[in-house]
Amino acid sequence: MSPQIIFLLHLGLGYVAWLLCFGAYIWPELKRMETFQAQRAIATLHSFRFFGLVFILPGVIGRSLPAGFGTFAAYGDFATGVLALLALMTVRVRPLFWTFVVAFNVMGAVDILVDYHHGISFGLPQVAGELGATYAIPIIYVPLLMITHGAAFYLLLRQAKESREFTGGVVTR
Repeated sequence: MSPQIIFLLHLGLGYVAWLLCFGAYIWPELKRMETFQAQRAIATLHSFRFFGLVFILPGVIGRSLPAGFGTFAAYGDFATGVLALLALMTVRVRPLFWTFVVAFNVMGAVDILVDYHHGISFGLPQVAGELGATYAIPIIYVPLLMITHGAAFYLLLRQAKESREFTGGVVTR
């Protein structure tokens, strides 16, 4: 089997496994929580995205990994992680918390989507072995991150809908 097929198989199965786990164990709990607590839990997971800087750490990835891929992925993850940390540090100032929740979810989802685009553009599946020690990030960690971004957006939309229903469609401040 070619490295490209193995990488794509790993990536696809990473989503399948996390969707099954998420649907059975994580999503039921997040739905039961108050939206604030659920978003706080999601922010906690994403606060570890500073780890993405490993994509630019010399000696960790192979020299043949396309440079444009690693740099963008590293800084996109870092920015998302910092925004998630800021959300967690502002839990007592709700307007700031919600601003950072939206920011890290938008930044993080865009980062992952652009990373997928870059991965395809730069032929990452063909040179997946060059990911070295970082190989597990797109296979194991990224699917969970993307799934939780989807959950966070759903919860934000649900909260906005409930707020509109509660106020009779009138926006209050």
